[in-house]
Amino acid sequence: MRTFRWVRLVAGAATLAVVGWRLGAGPFLDGVRAINGEALLAATVIGLVTTVCCAWRWTIVARGLGVRLSFPVAVAAYYRSVFLNVTLPGGVAGDIHRGVSHGRDVDDVGRALRIVGWERAAGQVVQAVLTIAVLLLLPSPVRGSMPLVALVLVAAAAAVVVVGRARAGDGRSRWARLRNTVAADLRAGLLHRRALPAVALASVVVVLGHAVTFLVAARTVGVTAPPSRMLPLALLAMLAMVLPSVAGWGPREGATAWVFASAGLGAGRGAATAVAYGVMVLAASLPGALVLVAGWLPRRQPPLPVGRIPLVVRRDGAADA
Repeated sequence: MRTFRWVRLVAGAATLAVVGWRLGAGPFLDGVRAINGEALLAATVIGLVTTVCCAWRWTIVARGLGVRLSFPVAVAAYYRSVFLNVTLPGGVAGDIHRGVSHGRDVDDVGRALRIVGWERAAGQVVQAVLTIAVLLLLPSPVRGSMPLVALVLVAAAAAVVVVGRARAGDGRSRWARLRNTVAADLRAGLLHRRALPAVALASVVVVLGHAVTFLVAARTVGVTAPPSRMLPLALLAMLAMVLPSVAGWGPREGATAWVFASAGLGAGRGAATAVAYGVMVLAASLPGALVLVAGWLPRRQPPLPVGRIPLVVRRDGAADA
């Protein structure tokens, strides 16, 4: 596990270094300089909507797997998770912290971590479906290969449905227990008739929110291409954000530079857009820093209610407070 973590960090740092070597520091500086108050305000509002939807999705999956999770607590924890993801190496530290903290609260860390994993996986599946649908309809550098990709995705979705509907086995071997656990989690947490529509809706809003933030970042750095041309590029760049990174940096800049260059918009402008997007996402996650600091503060003990002061009775019958 430690080796895999170092591989993730090295891969993300190497990607960022290659982009900086090929394009220089100019696009990075341009992306930071282009940020203005309107862009930060838009990112904060969109970030609020996407975070609330993510927290809602988390509570739905948790309820399906039989774990309690209140919505206000979920929103605060998700803000903290996003802040940690965009400030710590690896990009997943916040999700792990969110799962472990929730698990300690409910005395079941393993199940809480599974809930976080399924919740994030559901969002990525919906993102992949939306991305393929857009890339099939709108022109992009990868449009020619999208039918094959769509076929693979359909096959994978069918396999998930088959596993989710599979009957539990005897559970004697470790693989049988794992299969039974996965099937039970899918049926209860994601494929249940009450969970699936809500999870899908929340995930669609989240993906569209991130895409709109990306479009705002592109417009902020001076890209004037129409949204119909920019949306496929935004979704392609967002797919790279799940790859190993350094607090979100690295694959995002490399992928955005590539797709912008392939679309004739310039690799430098693409890198600047990715940098602006990263700064906007960081600004939108700052409420998570307040949640993190609040968790470090000592909690005040509630005062004793009036009339409940304990009395000590002396042998002579008198009472001392």
